[in-house]
Amino acid sequence: MAELSDPVPDQVRSACEWVAGRARSVRIEESSVEAYAAALTGTVDHPPPDPATELLEGDRETRAAFVLCLDAINFGSGWWATIRKRPGHSGYFTIAAALTERFRAGGPWSAAELSRLGAADIAAAAGQDAEHPLMVDYAAALRDVGKRVALDHGGRFENVIDAAAGSAVELAGLLAAWDAFADASVYEGRSVPFFKRAQIAAADIDRMCIAKLRDLDRLTAFADNLVPHVLRVDGLLRLDPALEARIDAGELLQHGSPEEVELRACAVHAIELLSAACGNLSPAEIDSILWSRGGAERYKSLPRPRSRNVAY
Repeated sequence: MAELSDPVPDQVRSACEWVAGRARSVRIEESSVEAYAAALTGTVDHPPPDPATELLEGDRETRAAFVLCLDAINFGSGWWATIRKRPGHSGYFTIAAALTERFRAGGPWSAAELSRLGAADIAAAAGQDAEHPLMVDYAAALRDVGKRVALDHGGRFENVIDAAAGSAVELAGLLAAWDAFADASVYEGRSVPFFKRAQIAAADIDRMCIAKLRDLDRLTAFADNLVPHVLRVDGLLRLDPALEARIDAGELLQHGSPEEVELRACAVHAIELLSAACGNLSPAEIDSILWSRGGAERYKSLPRPRSRNVAY
C-alpha cells in the first residue's frame, strides 16, 4: 500500500489495486481488457466547455472560485431522484447550470461569504428546497472552502491554484486535505482513498484554462457511480448476482459498505489496466470517455448503483 505521504494519485492507485485483489462482489474481466482498450483508441473527444453549465467569462479569480465551488459540491448522485431537475438536464447539470447563473448574475461569493453560507443560500441559488439534506451538505462543503481560502490563501481563490506551482498532482493533494474534498472509505480495516473531486478539480482547472497544469496523466480515474455502471454494462466488471439484483431493484447502497467500495475501486483499477493496454490514453482521459458514454440510452435505460454520500 502507498504511504500517506505519497502523492494523492499514487495513494488512490495503490489502494484500489489492493481492494480489487480482494474483492468478493465485483470482479474485473482481465481477459477482456486488451480488446476493450483497443476499441477505446482514437475515441478521445474534448468538447468545448458549455457556457450554460460552466462559467467561461470573467477574470481568473472569478473563474477559479467557480471551479472550486462547483467541484466542492460535485456530489449528490444518490439524491438526484428527489431534487427538481431542469428540463433536459441531469441532476449534476441542473446544479451546475444554477451555479453558473448565480455567478453570472451576482458574481462569486467571497471567501468570507462562503464561510457563512447556509442551506437556504445555496438552495435559493440552486432552485431547491432549503430543507433538502443535499442543500445542508452543499452548504457545509462550501463553508469549508471559504474558511480554507480565507485562512490559508489570503482570501483569494487563484492563490489556491498558484500554490500548486503548475502541478495537477500537487493541486489534488492540496484539495484532498480539505474537509470539502475529503473522500476515503475503509475496507477490511484499511483506509481506501479515492479523492474523486480533488482530482477532477485539478483536471477542470486545466480544462477551463485557469492554469496550465503538468502531470495530468498521473491522475487516476474519478471514482463515482456512473463509470462502474458503464463498465458493468460493457461486461468489463462482473458483479455478484446478489449485488446485481440490489442495484437493478434500485436499492441504495450504503456508502463505505464493502460492495460500494469494491465498485469504485475495481472501476479505478480497471481503468489503470485499460490505460496501460492503450498506451496513449491516460486514466483521466479514459474516465472522460466512459463518463460521456454513460449518457447514451443503452446505459441510461438500466439502473446504476446509487448511494447517498458527499463523495460523488
